[in-house]
Amino acid sequence: MKNRSFLLAVGLFFSVSVFGQDYAFRVMASKGTNEVKSGDSWQAVKPGSSLKTGDELKLAENSYVGLIHVSGKPVEVRDAGTHKVADLAKNIQPGQSVLNKYTDFILSSNAEGKKNKLSATGAVHRGSSGDISVFLPENQYSDVYQTTAIVNWESAKAGGPYVVVLKNMFDDELAKYETPETSLKINLADAALANEAAILIEVSSKADPKSKSEQKLIKKMNPAQTEKVKKDLTDLGADVSTTETALNKYILAGFYEEKKLYIDAITSFEQAIKLEPSYKEYYEDFLLRNKLKAAPQK
Repeated sequence: MKNRSFLLAVGLFFSVSVFGQDYAFRVMASKGTNEVKSGDSWQAVKPGSSLKTGDELKLAENSYVGLIHVSGKPVEVRDAGTHKVADLAKNIQPGQSVLNKYTDFILSSNAEGKKNKLSATGAVHRGSSGDISVFLPENQYSDVYQTTAIVNWESAKAGGPYVVVLKNMFDDELAKYETPETSLKINLADAALANEAAILIEVSSKADPKSKSEQKLIKKMNPAQTEKVKKDLTDLGADVSTTETALNKYILAGFYEEKKLYIDAITSFEQAIKLEPSYKEYYEDFLLRNKLKAAPQK
């Protein structure tokens, strides 16, 4: 009898704490003319808003909505037309996720970023020439977990092609790349870089070598740090860390940002944008709020 009472109490607590929430999904991202019907009225879908079980979600053509279920499971909706929120919830696999910790962080960061966007100073340190600005963090936040780093920059004067030079801490050249783009994907597991714990990056204009950036640092995490992040990623669930969806990459970007692994966050944002271009707006907000990019002049 006691065991039965205990099980009933656990079941009641679980249902109240999880399924007793007053919403079914939270909106993480929305592109296009999307609306939600709550009661008798239709309203625009906005990131950060909640969808209740009795609501209906309507997507226009070529639209997109990224949702997080109350259990923490991510869902992408792309099909044009009307969807019952209850039907979307039925497709969620059972179980709980720690994702809500990071979705709360993402939504609060985005809200604060939009609030301060117009007044952002965008304090970014530039090279001596002031021509090329690389969107990488200051040295104290230069740790990287992934074996891929995507480096972006902008040039105030000189255009491409650009020359990207990677050096070790003794100023020895490890690798050199030439690209007409303002972005470069670097494989940190490449033979020339695999044994380097710290790598210095400098970008210059091929046409005007004097036009260059200041040196930026990428520092590989030590084994203990790597294991800690790996464990936290495992806690997120295999679906998020291994399934290639734009929403999953966006969540991973928030995961890395919360841990101040800004280089990894940049890579995840870039991957999200390739899968769903509407995440570019959130990427820009991320760069501005973390002062990785200068805010537009007023």
